[in-house]
Amino acid sequence: MKKNLFTLGLVFYVTFSACTVKKEEKTETGKYTVTSPVLMDTSFTKEYVAQIQSLQNIEIRAKVKGFIETINVDEGQVVKKGQLLFTIRPREYEAELAKAQAQVKTAELEMQNVKTLADKGIVSKNELALSVAKLNEVKAESAMAELYVSYTKITAPFDGIIDRIKFKAGSLIDEGSLLTTLSNNKEVYAYFNVTEQEYLDFKTQASSKSKMAAKLLLANNQPHKYKGAIETIEGEFDNNTGTIAFRAKFPNPELLLKHGETGKVQLTVDLKNALIIPQKATFEVQDKMYVFVVDQNNVVKTRGIVIKQKISNIYIIESGIQPTDKILLEGIQSVKEDEKIESVFVSPQQALILINKQ
Repeated sequence: MKKNLFTLGLVFYVTFSACTVKKEEKTETGKYTVTSPVLMDTSFTKEYVAQIQSLQNIEIRAKVKGFIETINVDEGQVVKKGQLLFTIRPREYEAELAKAQAQVKTAELEMQNVKTLADKGIVSKNELALSVAKLNEVKAESAMAELYVSYTKITAPFDGIIDRIKFKAGSLIDEGSLLTTLSNNKEVYAYFNVTEQEYLDFKTQASSKSKMAAKLLLANNQPHKYKGAIETIEGEFDNNTGTIAFRAKFPNPELLLKHGETGKVQLTVDLKNALIIPQKATFEVQDKMYVFVVDQNNVVKTRGIVIKQKISNIYIIESGIQPTDKILLEGIQSVKEDEKIESVFVSPQQALILINKQ
């Protein structure tokens, strides 16, 4: 009998203790942390995929037909303006030049003879005019022949880097054949597209600044060591994408960046009186964002919000809530719509400090 009483007492004690623990847990978990949105000035970094292009990038093409006699540079070589790159066998063109120069001398002698006769009245002035015209014609042909000879020596039009060479020495090429390309990479352009809204925001900010500073993140996620600036904006929006192209210019004295590379342009966007909430105070349902707003009676209500920008672990709010609203910060997974809760309010500043420590 005593054994049964002992067992019964033990069961009663365990049951009572369990109920006490559950009651304490419910009371503890029934208190939810709430906070409010905060208005403050802030800034964030916006990234745009960019296409990098050389300050100058041109095709080096042959202006005359012939055999490549010499190749005086190598692929990837840095060259100076006026440096000889290719020589096309010039003998045929030099022969044409010599022939044209001989014709000029002949025409000069003929013109002098006709002039002497015209001065004496033996021949008419028209004969002299025809002789002068013939001389001018052969001089033009000689100048053209001299120009073609100059075309057999292809030089660099500016300082730059030689790209792939398409032909080998001895190759027969036609007029217009692409020999290589030449890039001036001392400075580079980075082209990127922005939306219409971002364009309007930029123009609003740029009204007080001549140029907006920009940074460049390379394909290996390393920053380019030189800062750049936005210089120009294209004249039209792309109807298919709804974007417009911006062009930023970056120094490249070490020639690290090459024509055709990709990267990300980073712009710092300043926001005045931005409405900010912790990211953990939100939840997503079918691609839409929500918060739980706690009304004056401590009743939980679902409220849809529009996110303007995500910065680390906070959201900048476009619309949906006001600075005076109280939003649930902790226990989002535990509450239900129209549930009355017991709340503990923490200031927005304290809430931001707490989430930064987590």
